[in-house]
Amino acid sequence: MFTREQEAFLEARKWAMLATGRRDGSPQVSMVAFNWDGKHLLVSVKRDTAKWHNAKRQPRVALLVHEDRKQLVVYGRAEAIDQDPERAELSLPVFRKVMGKAVPLGEAFVRHLDEQKRTILRIIPEKAFMND
Repeated sequence: MFTREQEAFLEARKWAMLATGRRDGSPQVSMVAFNWDGKHLLVSVKRDTAKWHNAKRQPRVALLVHEDRKQLVVYGRAEAIDQDPERAELSLPVFRKVMGKAVPLGEAFVRHLDEQKRTILRIIPEKAFMND
């Protein structure tokens, strides 16, 4: 679905703006860490945040990835993942992208996710638009 240029743009960035819908229909926007795995956008969020609850209730979301005026907007559906081992497996590449190699592994990483109440939104892209 993405062009090579769009995939390279996603791979080179680690921060994005996630837009979800509140219960009353108004938008809610948050900065999030993400990783592109070649098929999905993986977004690390805390389970006690509005974006987590909004995406679970209404899975249609938008993600804006930008650098200066260049931007890629992705529309898709979010899947809420909060059970291990899938949560930990999908979280690891996001954390590595943001923190580099300084990520605890194994049980220590799962404890870290639990302490921070971290979960994953797996976004299945449906449409994307890029401008320069």
